[in-house]
Amino acid sequence: MKKRMMTFLLAVSACALLAGCGKDTAPKKDTSAKKETTTKKDDNHDNDAKSPLTGEWIDAELAGKRPVAVMISNIKDALPQYGTKAADVIYECPVEGGITRMMAIYQDYSGLERIGSVRSCRLYFPKIANEFEAIYVHFGQSDFALPYLDGGKIDNLNGIKSEGSTVFYRTDDKKPPHNAFTSEKGINAGIKKKNYETKLSADYTGHYTFAEDGKEVELTNGEDAVVVQPGYSVDKPWFVYDKKEGVYKRYEYGAEQKDAAVGKQLTFKNVILQCCSWQYESDKYTLNIDVNGGGSGYYITNGKAIPVTWKKDSTNAPARYYDADGNEITMNQGKTWVCVLQDSYADKIKFYSSEDDFKAAK
Repeated sequence: MKKRMMTFLLAVSACALLAGCGKDTAPKKDTSAKKETTTKKDDNHDNDAKSPLTGEWIDAELAGKRPVAVMISNIKDALPQYGTKAADVIYECPVEGGITRMMAIYQDYSGLERIGSVRSCRLYFPKIANEFEAIYVHFGQSDFALPYLDGGKIDNLNGIKSEGSTVFYRTDDKKPPHNAFTSEKGINAGIKKKNYETKLSADYTGHYTFAEDGKEVELTNGEDAVVVQPGYSVDKPWFVYDKKEGVYKRYEYGAEQKDAAVGKQLTFKNVILQCCSWQYESDKYTLNIDVNGGGSGYYITNGKAIPVTWKKDSTNAPARYYDADGNEITMNQGKTWVCVLQDSYADKIKFYSSEDDFKAAK
Protein backbone atom coordinates (compact mmCIF):
# COMPACT_ATOMS: atom_id res chain seq x y z
CA MET A 1 0.00 0.00 0.00
CA LYS A 2 1.37 3.25 -1.10
CA LYS A 3 0.00 6.30 0.65
CA ARG A 4 1.16 9.83 0.36
CA MET A 5 0.53 11.93 3.40
CA MET A 6 1.48 15.54 3.84
CA THR A 7 1.83 16.64 7.48
CA PHE A 8 2.10 20.29 8.34
CA LEU A 9 4.24 21.72 11.19
CA LEU A 10 3.43 25.07 12.82
CA ALA A 11 5.98 27.83 12.39
CA VAL A 12 7.93 28.61 15.56
CA SER A 13 9.91 31.67 14.57
CA ALA A 14 8.57 35.04 15.70
CA CYS A 15 9.11 36.21 12.15
CA ALA A 16 7.22 33.28 10.66
CA LEU A 17 3.84 33.58 9.08
CA LEU A 18 0.98 33.66 11.56
CA ALA A 19 -0.57 30.32 12.48
CA GLY A 20 -0.82 28.52 9.17
CA CYS A 21 0.16 25.07 7.99
CA GLY A 22 3.87 24.57 8.54
CA LYS A 23 6.40 23.36 5.98
CA ASP A 24 8.74 20.41 5.82
CA THR A 25 12.24 21.40 6.83
CA ALA A 26 13.87 19.18 4.19
CA PRO A 27 15.15 20.81 0.97
CA LYS A 28 12.29 21.33 -1.44
CA LYS A 29 12.13 20.87 -5.14
CA ASP A 30 10.71 23.61 -7.33
CA THR A 31 6.94 23.52 -6.86
CA SER A 32 6.01 26.69 -8.68
CA ALA A 33 3.13 26.47 -11.12
CA LYS A 34 4.10 25.62 -14.72
CA LYS A 35 1.88 26.61 -17.61
CA GLU A 36 1.43 24.58 -20.77
CA THR A 37 0.06 26.34 -23.84
CA THR A 38 -2.41 24.78 -26.23
CA THR A 39 -3.82 26.33 -29.38
CA LYS A 40 -7.46 27.29 -29.40
CA LYS A 41 -9.57 29.10 -31.96
CA ASP A 42 -10.30 32.70 -31.00
CA ASP A 43 -13.98 33.29 -30.31
CA ASN A 44 -15.83 36.55 -30.62
CA HIS A 45 -16.35 37.95 -27.12
CA ASP A 46 -17.46 41.48 -28.03
CA ASN A 47 -20.35 41.35 -25.57
CA ASP A 48 -18.60 39.24 -22.95
CA ALA A 49 -16.20 39.69 -20.05
CA LYS A 50 -14.21 37.36 -17.84
CA SER A 51 -16.02 36.09 -14.76
CA PRO A 52 -14.25 37.27 -11.58
CA LEU A 53 -15.11 33.90 -10.01
CA THR A 54 -13.99 31.45 -12.72
CA GLY A 55 -11.93 33.41 -15.25
CA GLU A 56 -14.23 32.17 -18.02
CA TRP A 57 -16.09 34.26 -20.56
CA ILE A 58 -19.64 35.23 -19.55
CA ASP A 59 -22.05 38.01 -20.44
CA ALA A 60 -20.39 41.35 -19.69
CA GLU A 61 -23.34 42.69 -17.71
CA LEU A 62 -23.41 39.55 -15.57
CA ALA A 63 -19.65 39.73 -14.98
CA GLY A 64 -20.10 43.23 -13.55
CA LYS A 65 -22.72 42.18 -11.00
CA ARG A 66 -22.02 41.49 -7.36
CA PRO A 67 -22.22 37.78 -6.58
CA VAL A 68 -24.35 36.34 -3.81
CA ALA A 69 -22.91 34.09 -1.09
CA VAL A 70 -25.43 31.68 0.43
CA MET A 71 -24.96 29.67 3.63
CA ILE A 72 -25.66 25.97 2.99
CA SER A 73 -26.16 23.33 5.67
CA ASN A 74 -23.79 20.39 5.36
CA ILE A 75 -24.90 17.98 8.06
CA LYS A 76 -26.30 14.61 7.07
CA ASP A 77 -29.85 15.37 8.23
CA ALA A 78 -29.98 18.31 5.82
CA LEU A 79 -29.03 16.32 2.73
CA PRO A 80 -29.61 16.42 -0.15
CA GLN A 81 -28.58 19.96 -0.97
CA TYR A 82 -30.15 22.05 -3.72
CA GLY A 83 -28.72 24.63 -6.11
CA THR A 84 -25.08 23.89 -5.30
CA LYS A 85 -24.08 22.77 -8.80
CA ALA A 86 -24.60 26.32 -10.08
CA ALA A 87 -22.14 27.82 -7.57
CA ASP A 88 -18.84 29.08 -9.00
CA VAL A 89 -16.93 28.97 -5.71
CA ILE A 90 -17.73 27.02 -2.55
CA TYR A 91 -16.12 27.61 0.83
CA GLU A 92 -16.31 24.86 3.43
CA CYS A 93 -15.50 25.85 7.01
CA PRO A 94 -15.71 24.10 10.37
CA VAL A 95 -18.39 25.10 12.82
CA GLU A 96 -19.15 23.62 16.24
CA GLY A 97 -18.92 19.93 17.02
CA GLY A 98 -16.71 19.02 14.09
CA ILE A 99 -19.35 19.61 11.43
CA THR A 100 -18.78 21.89 8.46
CA ARG A 101 -20.92 24.48 6.76
CA MET A 102 -20.72 25.63 3.16
CA MET A 103 -20.93 29.07 1.61
CA ALA A 104 -21.87 28.84 -2.06
CA ILE A 105 -20.92 31.88 -4.16
CA TYR A 106 -22.86 32.52 -7.36
CA GLN A 107 -22.21 34.87 -10.24
CA ASP A 108 -25.36 33.60 -11.92
CA TYR A 109 -28.21 32.16 -9.88
CA SER A 110 -30.90 32.79 -12.48
CA GLY A 111 -33.47 30.04 -12.78
CA LEU A 112 -32.72 28.54 -9.37
CA GLU A 113 -35.98 27.84 -7.57
CA ARG A 114 -34.51 26.03 -4.56
CA ILE A 115 -31.17 26.86 -2.93
CA GLY A 116 -30.22 25.37 0.41
CA SER A 117 -31.08 24.38 2.93
CA VAL A 118 -29.93 27.75 4.24
CA ARG A 119 -28.40 27.94 7.71
CA SER A 120 -26.99 30.48 10.11
CA CYS A 121 -23.91 32.68 10.01
CA ARG A 122 -20.63 32.41 11.86
CA LEU A 123 -18.46 35.52 12.00
CA TYR A 124 -15.79 34.33 9.56
CA PHE A 125 -18.21 33.61 6.71
CA PRO A 126 -19.28 37.22 5.98
CA LYS A 127 -15.63 38.24 6.24
CA ILE A 128 -14.88 35.83 3.39
CA ALA A 129 -17.94 37.03 1.46
CA ASN A 130 -16.59 40.57 1.63
CA GLU A 131 -13.48 39.41 -0.25
CA PHE A 132 -15.79 38.93 -3.26
CA GLU A 133 -17.99 42.03 -2.67
CA ALA A 134 -20.81 39.50 -2.32
CA ILE A 135 -24.28 40.00 -0.90
CA TYR A 136 -24.44 37.56 2.00
CA VAL A 137 -27.51 35.32 2.43
CA HIS A 138 -28.11 33.45 5.71
CA PHE A 139 -30.80 32.34 8.15
CA GLY A 140 -29.84 33.65 11.57
CA GLN A 141 -26.42 33.91 13.17
CA SER A 142 -24.34 33.30 16.26
CA ASP A 143 -24.43 36.06 18.87
CA PHE A 144 -20.82 36.88 18.08
CA ALA A 145 -21.61 37.58 14.41
CA LEU A 146 -24.49 39.97 15.07
CA PRO A 147 -22.43 43.18 15.55
CA TYR A 148 -20.69 42.55 12.22
CA LEU A 149 -23.95 41.86 10.38
CA ASP A 150 -25.88 44.76 11.90
CA GLY A 151 -22.95 47.17 11.93
CA GLY A 152 -23.03 48.00 8.25
CA LYS A 153 -19.94 45.93 7.46
CA ILE A 154 -21.67 43.71 4.90
CA ASP A 155 -24.86 43.75 2.86
CA ASN A 156 -26.83 40.73 4.01
CA LEU A 157 -30.22 39.06 3.73
CA ASN A 158 -31.20 37.44 7.02
CA GLY A 159 -33.99 34.92 7.49
CA ILE A 160 -34.83 36.18 10.98
CA LYS A 161 -35.01 39.84 10.00
CA SER A 162 -37.82 41.77 8.31
CA GLU A 163 -36.79 40.58 4.86
CA GLY A 164 -36.98 36.93 5.92
CA SER A 165 -40.41 36.09 4.51
CA THR A 166 -39.50 37.85 1.27
CA VAL A 167 -36.26 35.97 0.68
CA PHE A 168 -36.90 32.53 2.17
CA TYR A 169 -39.54 29.82 2.22
CA ARG A 170 -39.95 26.53 4.08
CA THR A 171 -40.69 23.10 2.64
CA ASP A 172 -42.60 20.20 4.16
CA ASP A 173 -40.17 17.48 3.05
CA LYS A 174 -37.71 18.27 5.85
CA LYS A 175 -37.97 19.17 9.51
CA PRO A 176 -36.76 22.52 10.90
CA PRO A 177 -34.13 23.87 10.88
CA HIS A 178 -33.27 22.03 7.66
CA ASN A 179 -36.25 23.18 5.59
CA ALA A 180 -35.43 26.85 4.91
CA PHE A 181 -34.63 27.61 1.27
CA THR A 182 -34.20 30.60 -1.01
CA SER A 183 -34.42 31.16 -4.76
CA GLU A 184 -33.52 33.57 -7.53
CA LYS A 185 -36.86 35.30 -7.04
CA GLY A 186 -36.45 35.55 -3.28
CA ILE A 187 -32.88 36.85 -3.39
CA ASN A 188 -33.69 39.47 -6.00
CA ALA A 189 -36.74 40.60 -4.03
CA GLY A 190 -34.64 40.90 -0.89
CA ILE A 191 -31.95 42.90 -2.66
CA LYS A 192 -34.60 45.25 -4.00
CA LYS A 193 -36.28 45.58 -0.59
CA LYS A 194 -33.02 46.54 1.10
CA ASN A 195 -31.93 48.72 -1.82
CA TYR A 196 -28.50 47.11 -2.12
CA GLU A 197 -26.10 48.04 -4.89
CA THR A 198 -25.96 45.23 -7.45
CA LYS A 199 -22.85 46.25 -9.39
CA LEU A 200 -19.27 45.50 -8.43
CA SER A 201 -17.22 48.55 -7.51
CA ALA A 202 -15.18 50.08 -10.31
CA ASP A 203 -11.90 49.26 -8.57
CA TYR A 204 -12.67 45.60 -7.84
CA THR A 205 -9.91 43.49 -9.37
CA GLY A 206 -11.22 40.01 -8.63
CA HIS A 207 -10.22 37.41 -6.08
CA TYR A 208 -8.07 35.03 -8.13
CA THR A 209 -5.52 35.25 -10.94
CA PHE A 210 -6.56 32.89 -13.73
CA ALA A 211 -4.66 31.41 -16.64
CA GLU A 212 -5.14 33.03 -20.02
CA ASP A 213 -7.31 31.41 -22.65
CA GLY A 214 -5.57 28.44 -24.21
CA LYS A 215 -3.22 27.95 -21.27
CA GLU A 216 -3.42 25.21 -18.67
CA VAL A 217 -1.68 25.31 -15.30
CA GLU A 218 0.25 22.07 -14.74
CA LEU A 219 1.96 21.68 -11.38
CA THR A 220 4.63 19.48 -12.91
CA ASN A 221 6.81 19.30 -9.79
CA GLY A 222 3.95 19.14 -7.33
CA GLU A 223 2.92 16.34 -5.02
CA ASP A 224 0.68 13.65 -6.51
CA ALA A 225 -2.88 14.44 -5.43
CA VAL A 226 -5.27 12.19 -7.31
CA VAL A 227 -7.26 11.87 -4.09
CA VAL A 228 -7.40 14.70 -1.55
CA GLN A 229 -8.67 14.38 2.02
CA PRO A 230 -9.01 17.73 3.84
CA GLY A 231 -9.41 15.93 7.16
CA TYR A 232 -12.79 17.14 8.44
CA SER A 233 -13.96 14.68 11.09
CA VAL A 234 -17.73 14.43 10.59
CA ASP A 235 -18.55 14.57 6.86
CA LYS A 236 -15.14 12.99 6.09
CA PRO A 237 -15.01 14.47 2.57
CA TRP A 238 -12.61 13.68 -0.23
CA PHE A 239 -11.96 14.79 -3.80
CA VAL A 240 -11.04 12.45 -6.67
CA TYR A 241 -9.35 13.75 -9.80
CA ASP A 242 -11.04 12.62 -13.01
CA LYS A 243 -8.31 12.86 -15.63
CA LYS A 244 -10.72 12.45 -18.53
CA GLU A 245 -12.93 15.31 -17.37
CA GLY A 246 -10.04 17.34 -15.92
CA VAL A 247 -11.90 18.08 -12.68
CA TYR A 248 -12.07 16.98 -9.07
CA LYS A 249 -15.24 15.14 -8.04
CA ARG A 250 -16.50 15.76 -4.52
CA TYR A 251 -17.54 13.06 -2.04
CA GLU A 252 -18.70 13.17 1.58
CA TYR A 253 -20.50 10.92 4.05
CA GLY A 254 -19.28 7.95 2.01
CA ALA A 255 -21.02 8.95 -1.23
CA GLU A 256 -21.04 11.38 -4.14
CA GLN A 257 -22.00 14.90 -3.12
CA LYS A 258 -24.80 15.88 -5.48
CA ASP A 259 -27.13 18.75 -6.22
CA ALA A 260 -30.58 17.18 -5.92
CA ALA A 261 -32.10 19.84 -8.17
CA VAL A 262 -30.19 18.51 -11.19
CA GLY A 263 -29.05 15.10 -9.94
CA LYS A 264 -25.39 15.77 -10.70
CA GLN A 265 -22.22 15.42 -8.64
CA LEU A 266 -20.31 18.56 -7.66
CA THR A 267 -17.05 19.01 -9.60
CA PHE A 268 -14.26 21.59 -9.43
CA LYS A 269 -11.20 22.51 -11.45
CA ASN A 270 -9.35 23.95 -8.46
CA VAL A 271 -9.15 22.93 -4.80
CA ILE A 272 -7.55 25.16 -2.18
CA LEU A 273 -6.73 24.14 1.38
CA GLN A 274 -6.45 27.31 3.45
CA CYS A 275 -5.16 26.84 7.01
CA CYS A 276 -6.04 29.45 9.61
CA SER A 277 -5.37 30.14 13.25
CA TRP A 278 -8.42 29.90 15.48
CA GLN A 279 -9.78 30.13 18.98
CA TYR A 280 -13.03 29.72 20.85
CA GLU A 281 -15.27 32.67 21.55
CA SER A 282 -15.97 33.62 25.16
CA ASP A 283 -18.62 30.88 25.43
CA LYS A 284 -15.81 28.31 24.98
CA TYR A 285 -17.85 26.65 22.23
CA THR A 286 -18.34 28.89 19.19
CA LEU A 287 -15.41 28.88 16.79
CA ASN A 288 -13.67 32.07 15.71
CA ILE A 289 -11.47 31.28 12.73
CA ASP A 290 -9.02 33.98 11.66
CA VAL A 291 -9.56 34.38 7.91
CA ASN A 292 -7.60 37.65 7.80
CA GLY A 293 -4.27 36.88 9.44
CA GLY A 294 -2.55 34.83 6.76
CA GLY A 295 -1.23 31.30 6.84
CA SER A 296 -0.30 28.38 4.64
CA GLY A 297 -2.03 25.68 2.67
CA TYR A 298 -2.15 23.98 -0.71
CA TYR A 299 -3.25 24.72 -4.25
CA ILE A 300 -4.45 21.60 -6.06
CA THR A 301 -5.33 21.11 -9.73
CA ASN A 302 -4.98 18.44 -12.42
CA GLY A 303 -3.94 15.74 -9.97
CA LYS A 304 -1.08 17.69 -8.35
CA ALA A 305 -0.65 19.85 -5.24
CA ILE A 306 1.84 22.54 -4.27
CA PRO A 307 2.30 24.24 -0.90
CA VAL A 308 1.23 27.87 -0.75
CA THR A 309 1.12 30.73 1.68
CA TRP A 310 -1.79 33.13 1.81
CA LYS A 311 -2.19 36.68 3.04
CA LYS A 312 -4.44 39.71 2.74
CA ASP A 313 -3.51 43.35 2.21
CA SER A 314 -6.46 44.58 4.28
CA THR A 315 -9.51 43.27 6.10
CA ASN A 316 -11.83 43.21 3.08
CA ALA A 317 -9.14 42.51 0.48
CA PRO A 318 -9.12 39.11 -1.21
CA ALA A 319 -6.83 36.43 0.16
CA ARG A 320 -3.90 35.98 -2.24
CA TYR A 321 -1.99 32.73 -2.60
CA TYR A 322 1.76 32.46 -3.22
CA ASP A 323 4.02 29.59 -4.27
CA ALA A 324 7.33 28.57 -2.69
CA ASP A 325 9.16 31.27 -4.68
CA GLY A 326 6.85 34.00 -3.39
CA ASN A 327 4.99 34.43 -6.68
CA GLU A 328 1.21 34.73 -6.71
CA ILE A 329 -0.19 31.53 -8.13
CA THR A 330 -2.06 31.40 -11.41
CA MET A 331 -5.12 29.17 -11.23
CA ASN A 332 -6.85 27.24 -13.96
CA GLN A 333 -10.07 28.67 -15.29
CA GLY A 334 -13.10 27.01 -13.76
CA LYS A 335 -14.83 26.43 -10.46
CA THR A 336 -13.02 26.39 -7.12
CA TRP A 337 -13.64 24.67 -3.77
CA VAL A 338 -11.87 26.18 -0.75
CA CYS A 339 -11.51 24.16 2.45
CA VAL A 340 -10.82 26.47 5.39
CA LEU A 341 -8.98 24.39 7.99
CA GLN A 342 -8.02 24.89 11.62
CA ASP A 343 -4.23 24.91 11.59
CA SER A 344 -3.93 22.64 14.62
CA TYR A 345 -5.68 19.86 12.70
CA ALA A 346 -3.58 20.23 9.56
CA ASP A 347 -1.93 16.86 10.15
CA LYS A 348 -5.22 15.26 9.08
CA ILE A 349 -4.68 16.39 5.47
CA LYS A 350 -3.78 13.50 3.18
CA PHE A 351 -2.92 13.13 -0.49
CA TYR A 352 -2.97 9.86 -2.41
CA SER A 353 -1.40 9.10 -5.76
CA SER A 354 -4.24 6.79 -6.83
CA GLU A 355 -7.74 5.72 -5.86
CA ASP A 356 -6.39 2.26 -5.12
CA ASP A 357 -4.02 3.70 -2.52
CA PHE A 358 -6.87 5.67 -1.01
CA LYS A 359 -9.17 2.64 -0.81
CA ALA A 360 -6.42 0.51 0.68
CA ALA A 361 -5.87 3.07 3.43
CA LYS A 362 -9.52 3.26 4.50
